[in-house]
Amino acid sequence: MHGESAYGLWFLVVINSLIFIIFAFSFTRPRTNRDWRSFSAFAAFIVALFTEMYGFPLTIYLLSGWLSSRFPELNLFSHESGHLWHTLLGLKGDPHFDPLHILSNIFIFGGFILLASAWQVLYKAQRSHQLATTGPYAYMRHPQYMAFIIIMIGFLLQWPTILTLLMFPVLVYMYVRLARIEEREAIAEFGPTYLKYCDRTPAFIPRFSQVVRKPNPGV
Repeated sequence: MHGESAYGLWFLVVINSLIFIIFAFSFTRPRTNRDWRSFSAFAAFIVALFTEMYGFPLTIYLLSGWLSSRFPELNLFSHESGHLWHTLLGLKGDPHFDPLHILSNIFIFGGFILLASAWQVLYKAQRSHQLATTGPYAYMRHPQYMAFIIIMIGFLLQWPTILTLLMFPVLVYMYVRLARIEEREAIAEFGPTYLKYCDRTPAFIPRFSQVVRKPNPGV
């Protein structure tokens, strides 16, 4: 996709958005209003991303004057130019194979793997009315929210836009707030058992000591 054909591809906007949204839905299975809020926020981020990636390049239009003056030889509306980090850092070659794009793929696929594995543990725990403390939950208390954040970071490394960059801190704040609400509910339900789990398990970022050795999931 080059030149004039790089954008206005709304079919690709719809298809790519649906692929990632349905994939995320299959691993989150939102049931409560809170579940739907977290999932809907992620879905909005995905739609905004692919709208600019294949539909209408709002960020490129807004920055076109500055980009044209700094990179006069650049075809701003080619698909490759949408990889703004590749352009701004002066990287050469195909942007799909530069280090940032490769790192972004690691974040995206790693985030979905974390999301899938967390859901399996959480689903079993909810069915038995127990705390989820194994698998990813042995390393962090909110791996599903962390998975959404990791996936979004991956997309921002690959295709940054003004809208998604503005949305990202808002969504992170929302996920942290939802996590705090869930923790209050867990304390009310499980009491000291959950507090003990909190003492040894970080909310979002695992401790290095936990990463290098297998944590004890027992409560």
